[in-house]
Amino acid sequence: MHGDLMQLLGGLGLFLLGMAVMTDGLKGLAGDYLHHLLVRLTNGPLSGAATGAVTTAILQSSSATTVAAVGFVGAGLLTFPQALGVIFGANVGTTVTGWLVALLGLKLQIGALVFPLILFGALVHLFAHGRSRHAGLAIAGFALLFLGIANLQQGMAAYQGLVTPADFPGDDLPGRLQLVAIGIGVTLLTQSSSAGVAAALTAVYTGTISFPQAAAMVIGMNVGTTVTAAFATLGGSVDTRRTGYSHVVYNLLTAAGALLLLAPYTWLWGALGPGALERNAEIALVGFHTLFNLLGVVAVLPFAARFAAMMYRLIPAPKDPVLDRLDRRLLQNPAVALDNVAQILNTMTREVFGFVAGLLHQTRPAPAAIQRVARHLDGVQAFVGQIHLRPEQARDWRRLNAAIHLLDHLQRLHERCEEEPERALHLAKAPALSREATRYREVIQGALTDLHAGAFDAAIAAAAAASARLREQDAGLRAAIMSDVASGVLDVPAGTQRLQSVRWLRRVSYHVWRASSYLSDLAMPRAAPP
Repeated sequence: MHGDLMQLLGGLGLFLLGMAVMTDGLKGLAGDYLHHLLVRLTNGPLSGAATGAVTTAILQSSSATTVAAVGFVGAGLLTFPQALGVIFGANVGTTVTGWLVALLGLKLQIGALVFPLILFGALVHLFAHGRSRHAGLAIAGFALLFLGIANLQQGMAAYQGLVTPADFPGDDLPGRLQLVAIGIGVTLLTQSSSAGVAAALTAVYTGTISFPQAAAMVIGMNVGTTVTAAFATLGGSVDTRRTGYSHVVYNLLTAAGALLLLAPYTWLWGALGPGALERNAEIALVGFHTLFNLLGVVAVLPFAARFAAMMYRLIPAPKDPVLDRLDRRLLQNPAVALDNVAQILNTMTREVFGFVAGLLHQTRPAPAAIQRVARHLDGVQAFVGQIHLRPEQARDWRRLNAAIHLLDHLQRLHERCEEEPERALHLAKAPALSREATRYREVIQGALTDLHAGAFDAAIAAAAAASARLREQDAGLRAAIMSDVASGVLDVPAGTQRLQSVRWLRRVSYHVWRASSYLSDLAMPRAAPP
């Protein structure tokens, strides 16, 4: 009996190992492209539910999809209402694992194919190149999954007649609630609702537990899977926490509905004929798992806006939305962290350019605005300093360098607006300088429009041309000012002020040009799927 217990536990371990290996292989094979599509195709709760379900079905991990959605919200790639659909759909996608276990593992029992598949997958992973290596890992993990199921079956078979449904809580409300708690505990222990569902399917297939008992446990496993997403939100941004906690709230509501659905579902199976439920208990269980998750999505989607409003009330807006978005958990995925930085710095670039345009229009920026931008630049710089890459990550390496350079130019522009505003204001005191200031203000305003529309090339071209023109005219403007000083038209202090104003305009034009260029590099779009 001791050996049977070891085989049962070993089977569960093999299942967990197979899930981990297969998920890693699938992530490596298609993860980046799936995440790209998840962001691209999620336009609202309905499309989010569909993409969330498909992504989870392919990755074989609702936690991977949910944590990705949390990260994309933190990075600003998805809004909180958009991510809600992904959260809802992930629960439907995760039921695919149950169908694989019930149909292939228990009904067809493909155990004879398992060992050749493991060998084939291992050889592909060892000797193939590129993405094919990940395919080998996924195949080996898939085979380990069913090897685990076979060992689970053999281990549980030894307990037939020794462990019966009578040894578990009864089929009444208190008993079902206890079974829900057991299901939550199993998922917390294994960190995989799929492993718990596989164990429940095997137990109900061997008659160790009854269908209603297994169904109540599966409801608990559905709730337990939210813990990973909840942990992923701790210390995160407000939108990140809203997304993670929405998963918890939604799954609790789905669990309540599933408990109400269990009795009529059992009755329907009984209406099919005597013994129909007992003969097909594993199919009935995975069907129940799919049904209550599908009905949960159908029921909540029409009220997605109200659901989002409820979460907004439960978790109110932060005091500083920009600093709140600098979520350290995004650092685990440098590409997503850089997407977040790109969006924040796009907004900050336009704000600093706005300061410059205001000064050229003889309007000082508000001290509170200057201080807020300084605080944000310092916060983003500290966050960027924690993004670590390897040189072979060429695309993200270029983007990280662009972010560092962009921050440097924005800080220099900010200093010129904060510490040297008089130099810009003095441009209006000389006709020649006033004309240049007006022309450059128009360039800045055009760049603001282009950057807002994502037309980086137009903004860079205009900024570069303006900077080159001012650099060429610098010597002539300076010579004219010194001539006026020499002829007595200007006194020395006034001449010095105008020289400083020319230097201010030339340097500002250079930083605006370079900032626009680096912002374009940072905002490089994600690679499209093949």
